[in-house]
Amino acid sequence: MQPKAKYTLYVLASAAAVIVYAALLWRGPWWIDGAHLRTSNLEPADGVVITGFRTTLVALGAGAIATMGLYYTHRAHQQTRQLFDHTRSKDREQVDLMREGQVTERYVEAIKLLSSENLTQQLGGIYALERIMQDSEKDRRTVIEVLAAFIREAPKVSESGETDGSQAKARPNLAAIQAALVVLSKRPDPESGFTLENSDLDNLNAVHLNLRNVYLRYASLNNLSAYEVDLRGAFLRHASLSGANLEGANLDGTYLRYADLTHTYLRRASMTDAELQGADLTDSELDVESLVKAKLTSTTLLPPDLQSDERVRFRIQECEKEQHNPDRSS
Repeated sequence: MQPKAKYTLYVLASAAAVIVYAALLWRGPWWIDGAHLRTSNLEPADGVVITGFRTTLVALGAGAIATMGLYYTHRAHQQTRQLFDHTRSKDREQVDLMREGQVTERYVEAIKLLSSENLTQQLGGIYALERIMQDSEKDRRTVIEVLAAFIREAPKVSESGETDGSQAKARPNLAAIQAALVVLSKRPDPESGFTLENSDLDNLNAVHLNLRNVYLRYASLNNLSAYEVDLRGAFLRHASLSGANLEGANLDGTYLRYADLTHTYLRRASMTDAELQGADLTDSELDVESLVKAKLTSTTLLPPDLQSDERVRFRIQECEKEQHNPDRSS
């Protein structure tokens, strides 16, 4: 029904109700109890009945008006509440859009700084991206991938200090790569991984790095100094960690098959279920108590003193039996 038609019907119904109400006030007592009331020469008893009826009717009318007043007040309150909720929702959407726009602007500026060849600007871009990573859950994964790409695509530097001929730009300063890696270590979800395959991380110096579940196949981490680095679940097949200082490292479940761990310092490292088949640990320093918890085979190259240790030899036999009997419980 059209609003105009509804309004007309409402006016007519209201007018009819007023007419009926007035008629009841005037003639109602005789319509209801006409057999007992006189129409003229009224007695006091008639007056009592008529007054009582009209008083009751007035009370009912007042009650109806009050009820209608409450009803319309409630409707007005609901409409006001709906308008308030709608306005608040629109305000929230506007704030979200403004915030998203601000994040986008910050992201663009950070990328510009990151692409600079100036170390100070690179660091500014890295720390700006760190702030976005912490503040914006929506952009978190993008920031992680951008920083990982920044590290991964850094051109190699020759011994003369020049980049390879295939590289058009200078390699980012080592401090910038290190800062990017530290920022990635602070990612809100410490279990999430990212890819640093073929990355050049030689000579980095950092503590408490979080590299859990990071893909580091063929990565170069020679002479890395990373005290208590967390490499649980990381994939380091064919990675090179020669001369690295990994004191107190957590290598539980780390995949290190065919990795170069020569001259690596692994004292106090945890190596439970670390995959060391084919890994080269020649001249490395590590604790036998940690080593016998790793997965070893005769292809694992160990320092002579550890190779001849009875516990290590028993562990190698145990692991090789498990390889031939994968269903055998450990």
